[in-house]
Amino acid sequence: MAKKQKLDRSSPQNLADIANLQSKLRLSWLGWLAYRALGLPLLLGLLLSTQPDIAGGIAWQLLWLIPALIVTPWMIKGKSPYALLMSSMLTLVYLGASGVTLFSRFYDSGISVLWIYAIDLLLILIINVWLFKLLKRLPSMNG
Repeated sequence: MAKKQKLDRSSPQNLADIANLQSKLRLSWLGWLAYRALGLPLLLGLLLSTQPDIAGGIAWQLLWLIPALIVTPWMIKGKSPYALLMSSMLTLVYLGASGVTLFSRFYDSGISVLWIYAIDLLLILIINVWLFKLLKRLPSMNG
């Protein structure tokens, strides 16, 4: 039976992996924020004639993203395990909300606009995966 090797958090390979994960997290986070704030209202405004207006949709999405905008500096830096753990909890809430929205829109609007909400769900899922991987590689929080 092979023993599990302990991760050397100060090795050059681990530091390179951390930098790679930080850049992936930064890109995913900013992409999700842009998609959620601008892409979602624009796509829905163009596809559905029942949407009020695109400017109102963007304002609503920005209001909905206030907690995400607050943790954006932590996500961009990606260095503090405490801050990233709190951000991870927040992104799990957004993941749950996106999943519920996806399924409720499926029953409400049908499959025609489902892909718009599926993209949102996939982006926030990717962010959560990068966060979990980064938190595993960062230095321990308990010294």
